[in-house]
Amino acid sequence: MGTRFVLGLGGTVDYEIRWDPKVLAELAAEHGIALEELDRDRPVDSVRDLVASVLAFVRDGVGGERFVASSDIVAGVAERFETRVTLGGTCVRAAIAMDRVGVPSTVHLVSIDDHVRRLLPASVGVLNSADHDTLDPHLIVQYPAGARVRVGGVDLVAEHPNRIIYANDPPHRELRLAAGLSDVLRTTDLFLISSLNVIQERATLDDRLATLREDVTALPSDALVMFEDAGYHVPAFAAVVRDAMARLAHVYSLNEDELQAYLARPVDLLDPDDVATAVAELHRLVPVPVLVVHTKYWALAVGERAEEFRACLRGGIAMAATRYRLGDEYTAQDYAETSTLPVNGRGAALAQLVEQRLDHAVCVAAHDLSAVAEPTTIGLGDTFVGGFLAELGLR
Repeated sequence: MGTRFVLGLGGTVDYEIRWDPKVLAELAAEHGIALEELDRDRPVDSVRDLVASVLAFVRDGVGGERFVASSDIVAGVAERFETRVTLGGTCVRAAIAMDRVGVPSTVHLVSIDDHVRRLLPASVGVLNSADHDTLDPHLIVQYPAGARVRVGGVDLVAEHPNRIIYANDPPHRELRLAAGLSDVLRTTDLFLISSLNVIQERATLDDRLATLREDVTALPSDALVMFEDAGYHVPAFAAVVRDAMARLAHVYSLNEDELQAYLARPVDLLDPDDVATAVAELHRLVPVPVLVVHTKYWALAVGERAEEFRACLRGGIAMAATRYRLGDEYTAQDYAETSTLPVNGRGAALAQLVEQRLDHAVCVAAHDLSAVAEPTTIGLGDTFVGGFLAELGLR
C-alpha cells in the first residue's frame, strides 16, 4: 500500500512576480522613496511601504516574510509586474514535489479556490477546514545575485539571490483545523506539521496546539510526526511553538535562518566547529529524537535515529536543488539527473568534520549549483521537505 502521508497545515495562492528592476525603480520614483527610508522591519501599510521594504531587502541581499495591511496592497504591486500564479505553503509544495516522483499524499488546507483546484496535482488528496472559497494571495519577490536597482541616484546591488514574501491571509492566520483530521490520522504513517508561524493571536495559537496534541494521539503507534519550522510573524511565538513541537515531533526540521534566530547569534555555515557547537546547542533546546537542519551548503540530522534518515537528507537536497535549477517545471528525470551532480566541495569537507564532532550525526553536502544562471529561490525549504519525505515513500 505504501507510506500514507498527511501534510499540514495550510497552503497558499502565490503571485510570483517576474524580477524587473526597471519597474521597481519606477515605483520608487513615483512614490518619492528616499534611501534613508529603506528598512526591512518597517510596517507594510501601503504600496509605498511595500516597495521601500523590497528595496531594503535587495540592498541587504537577504530574504524574509512580512505581513501586509491588506491583500489590496499585494494586488496593487503585482499588477505592475508580469505575474504568475502558483501554489505555496510548506505542505502543498512538499506534496507537489512528492507527486513529481510518484509519491501520493493528502494535504490539510485552510482555504480553497479555483486556483487550488486547478493547480493541485491529481495524486494529492485534500482535507479542508474552509466552508467557502476565499482568495488572499501572497506576493513572492525573487531577485538574482547582482540584482541592481537605482534609487535616489544610487545603485542598490544584491550580493546574493533571495526571496521575500508579503501576505495578509486571514484563513492561513487563523489556521483552523478540519474536524475530520483525527479520523484521517488513524491510518496515517507520517504527519507533517507546518504553518504555525503565521498565527498572530496567542489564544489562537494555544487552541491550535491543544487540538494538535489531541489529534496526534489518533496516529498509529509507529507513525512519525515531522515538524517544519519557519519565520514567525510574531517572533515571541517561536519559543512557544518550538517547546510544544519538541514534545510532539519525532523529526524537527528547520533552516539556517531559524537556527540562528533560536541561538540569537550568527553561525558560520562553513566552519565545522561553529556548526557542531550550534547544532549541539540547538539540540539541547529542542531535545527531539531527530533534529534536521538544512542549508544551501549541507543538510544534517542529529539524534539516536539520525542514520535512518541519511537517504532522506540526500533526497531533500536533490529535490531542492532541482527546483533551484529549473523552477516549478521539473520532472522525475530532472530529479534523477540532479542527484548525479557534483557536490559543493566546501560543504563536503564540512560534512565529514561535523560527523566526527557530533555524536549520532549525519551530514550530507549540497550540490554545486554555482553555474545556475537564473535560480528559483522561493520554496526551497518546502521542496527539501518534499524530497525528504519522498525518499520514505519510495522505500
